[in-house]
Amino acid sequence: MALHRHRPVALIIALWASTVDAQPETPTVVVDEAVPAGGPDFFLVPFDVPAGTAEIEVRHQSLGDGDILDFGVEDPDGFRGWGGGNTEPAIVGVGAASRSYLPGPMPAGTWYVVVGKAKVVSAAPRSHIEVFLRQSPTLQDATARAPLQAPTLSTTARFYAGDLHVHSADSGDARPPLQEIVDFARSRGLDFVVITDHNTSSQLERLTPVQAANDDVLLVPGMEFTTYGGHMNAFGVSGPVDHKLGLTTTIDDAVAAFAAQGAMVSINHPSLDLGDVCIGCAWTHAVPSSIDAVEVATGGTDQAGFIFGQGARDFWDTVLDDGSHAAPVGGSDDHRAGVDLEAFGSPIGDPTTLIFANGLSTPDLLVGLRDNRTVVKLQGPGDPMVELSTTPARAEHEGRVDTVFGAAGDTVQLSARIVGGAGNTLRFVADGRPGAAATDIAVDSDDVTVDQAVPVPAQGATRWRVEVLKDGVVRTITGHVWVSASDDVGAGGCGCDLGAPSGAATSLLALSALVRRRWRRGPLAVGQAYRCPHSPTIW
Repeated sequence: MALHRHRPVALIIALWASTVDAQPETPTVVVDEAVPAGGPDFFLVPFDVPAGTAEIEVRHQSLGDGDILDFGVEDPDGFRGWGGGNTEPAIVGVGAASRSYLPGPMPAGTWYVVVGKAKVVSAAPRSHIEVFLRQSPTLQDATARAPLQAPTLSTTARFYAGDLHVHSADSGDARPPLQEIVDFARSRGLDFVVITDHNTSSQLERLTPVQAANDDVLLVPGMEFTTYGGHMNAFGVSGPVDHKLGLTTTIDDAVAAFAAQGAMVSINHPSLDLGDVCIGCAWTHAVPSSIDAVEVATGGTDQAGFIFGQGARDFWDTVLDDGSHAAPVGGSDDHRAGVDLEAFGSPIGDPTTLIFANGLSTPDLLVGLRDNRTVVKLQGPGDPMVELSTTPARAEHEGRVDTVFGAAGDTVQLSARIVGGAGNTLRFVADGRPGAAATDIAVDSDDVTVDQAVPVPAQGATRWRVEVLKDGVVRTITGHVWVSASDDVGAGGCGCDLGAPSGAATSLLALSALVRRRWRRGPLAVGQAYRCPHSPTIW
């Protein structure tokens, strides 16, 4: 989420101070350019860079009353950074760059200031750009950088708890350095955080040195792909992806580019319509066919989820009805490392997403995400934990292990283990619709398992998830398992054309629900492995 109103004053002052004594104070290039009416959301302002240039500084602003413009820089070879709504200058040099931008070779030729039309309302919108070309650098990089690595912090198969939407100082509207993020995540018992800075890869080379100093919290390389019609998070990125929609790329092109990196994408806060406070936060694009996840919770239920959470889950179910197997995820969208939060802001870990993975590494987490082995605690770490297992076990289908096969007319068994949920209510949900009231089960113990026999449909597939409710409000939600009669799960792959469970199926569900207490083995702690009694493998 890009909050255009917030400006990190301390960093602006620091950057200003770093250039007070720099030369030349007179800009080499000055461009006052009218903002093109209509057309794409982006336009390019070219300028020439001669050989031998060691540093470029770009100062920029919107001259139109009420207009909001975003800015970035490209060199002749492509991306050099995206500051978005930053008011501070962009500085790019051989050995150093300001936040959101990449240091490196300074090729001679035509460079570009990339201008995004976030909001254009004035009668004569204009952008003002000043470019300083320097023979010697002024900016000293105080942040260690190293090539991006993919460490494995654990090889234990279990649920790992994390936050899939966290911003560092490389987002123009965020403050915290990476170490502060790690420290706060650790304090909440998290195993990983995904760093999702806006439309830039400048944060990636900062991850490795911080990761080397912290072997208990995994920093997952990510990006928030921010457009004026919706935001996506990408998990496991390795470089920039063009975001200039309508000018040089499309949403489908971007999803394909992330996939080419081995990354997975999630639609963020799809129903979060805040106008100018968060430009483009609500999703208005067509949904890509290959989306991997949907952010069903942005911020904790108590802070903001009670406003937008149900809309996000409805959006998710609509996406699934159209044939997607998108997993549920949650993210705090924290920009402050848990301190000095703005209105409706949530700290890292609110909500918490748990992913069952074979180890604590980015590749392992992505496999768990692909297989729908996620659980979202919509408020935070203290919400009940739910594990959904099946008999027979899940099988691979179309590259995912999230489908259970059986003979049409037979039943398969869903088993939901709930830990820390005494006093709450458990619900099995078929195709986005809760079953009959008789299937809602009161949870009277802090460690209980509920078995539910569900029918195998004659055609297509039915998707099932588990929800835990507190006082009628959903607090925990699992990823889905699809129940199918064959390898062909039917058009769309969701069985949504079957409607709600039939009367006969509902009766079967009501009759077959069985609550059985497990032996007391203590609460299932975040990250504790659990071996399903129906299968020799850990799920």
